[in-house]
Amino acid sequence: MSAEYKHITVLLNEAVDTLVSDPDGFYIDGTFGRGGHSALVLNRLSENGRLMGIDKDPEAIACAAERFADESRFSIERGSFAQLEEFVVKKDLLGQVDGVLLDLGVSSPQLDDPSRGFSFMADGPLDMRMNPDVGESAAEWLARADDKEIADVLYTYGEERHSRRMARAIIAEREIEPITTTARLSKIIAEANPSWEKGKNPATRAFQGIRIFINRELEDLESCLDQALDVLKPGGHLVVISFHSLEDRIVKRFIRKHVKGDEHLPRGIPVTDDMLQIRLKAVGKAVKAGRDEVEDNPRSRSAVMRAAKKVR
Repeated sequence: MSAEYKHITVLLNEAVDTLVSDPDGFYIDGTFGRGGHSALVLNRLSENGRLMGIDKDPEAIACAAERFADESRFSIERGSFAQLEEFVVKKDLLGQVDGVLLDLGVSSPQLDDPSRGFSFMADGPLDMRMNPDVGESAAEWLARADDKEIADVLYTYGEERHSRRMARAIIAEREIEPITTTARLSKIIAEANPSWEKGKNPATRAFQGIRIFINRELEDLESCLDQALDVLKPGGHLVVISFHSLEDRIVKRFIRKHVKGDEHLPRGIPVTDDMLQIRLKAVGKAVKAGRDEVEDNPRSRSAVMRAAKKVR
């Protein structure tokens, strides 16, 4: 079913241009999706180069198996990019990776397929898991969480200022009937939202918050970034594309922290770069999709790409 839903890769050339510095190197696409970035990476590699993809979604794994069935330079691991180091150690390549790419958030096929339960635009089972075989679905979580936990998730991960009001409405409605579909949850949230924004569905932030929470997206991102420092070789590149402020803030702070190095050294003593333990060098400035790309793919409007190079 999901084959009907097309995915347009965001910031394709910009990401791969920054990622691939050595055609003979070993690279990781930590968010394989439908293989858009991976295909171009492979196009840039020599016969000695290698690429490993990672994805939670069984449909992405199936796509990889079909799309790159005859590609000996490619391998795929099913799991979270928070398992980055585990997968690299399995290949005995810790500290030897030339580049790590992360294209964060939910993919277009996941959003567009109502059966995955991500979208408030079409009715479907309320799931929202990128890996439907692991963890609680959104429906299961909403059936057991109290109003404070629901409000905290909507506010923290969705930046929804009406989170408490929405949480109370969810609790009240689930007492009448379990909330098991995206259409019903969207209706409850919309009716609880007193200030609709022009051009934005009133359930947008709440759905985002629940999705990020269910999939541990921010926690996994923080874990993966820390692991990237250990798996990359000196000179290796980290490239991250984010789609909302919470993700981008984490990436920006991570790069800034390791570009500046240790800020807790005693004052008044001469400090060398070695003492600062600087781990990264920022590569260029934040990159956003150009006008033509946004016109072709409106979902690229919020994309921000940041990159850094490991220095030690």
